[in-house]
Amino acid sequence: DERIKLIAPDFAEDPMNVPVAIDASALDNVEQMVVFADFNPIPLIAKYYPTNAKASLSLRFKIQQASPVRVAVLSKGVWHVAGLWVNSGGGGCTVASVGRLVGDWADYLGNTYGKRWSNKETNRIRFLIHHPMDTGLVPGIPAFYIEDLDFSDSQGKELARIELYEPINENPVLSFDFNQADGSSTIYMTGSDNNGNEFEASFVQ
Repeated sequence: DERIKLIAPDFAEDPMNVPVAIDASALDNVEQMVVFADFNPIPLIAKYYPTNAKASLSLRFKIQQASPVRVAVLSKGVWHVAGLWVNSGGGGCTVASVGRLVGDWADYLGNTYGKRWSNKETNRIRFLIHHPMDTGLVPGIPAFYIEDLDFSDSQGKELARIELYEPINENPVLSFDFNQADGSSTIYMTGSDNNGNEFEASFVQ
């Protein structure tokens, strides 16, 4: 569907950090956005639910080999799909995280750093959250990854929710646009990983 804008590099120079940006705001009433890479050993990358947010997001993921990268967008009960081909030397899903190799990942687990920009139409946040995001495909290292992040405003109203999966890059970098008229309202984030660790952060103007 040409109404979905999907941007990713033609060649992934770093198979552990492949950037992708998606904008499906040309579709009405978007309920869900599913990002996946066909030839990854774990194809599913993320599911995004823009409850009160713009139907757009940016993220980075690991790629195991050259693959189609796609997004399926659910709008008014109909799935719309866009995709492109990303070439890569591969191996991103079967390499230990840098934090594992250095050994200090636990010192920073869950630490979040980000920034927020606001104008009359939208509030954008971009942040990094420290986490090894282990795929479970490296011998001796079990799967260990952030499972979900929830966003709400100062009144507790849900703005958006995202489910993350093993191929998301180490120390995930994510960007979202929220449909908030009140730029002064704080945006709160809560989340957890598959080991029960919980995370929280807030983004102010």
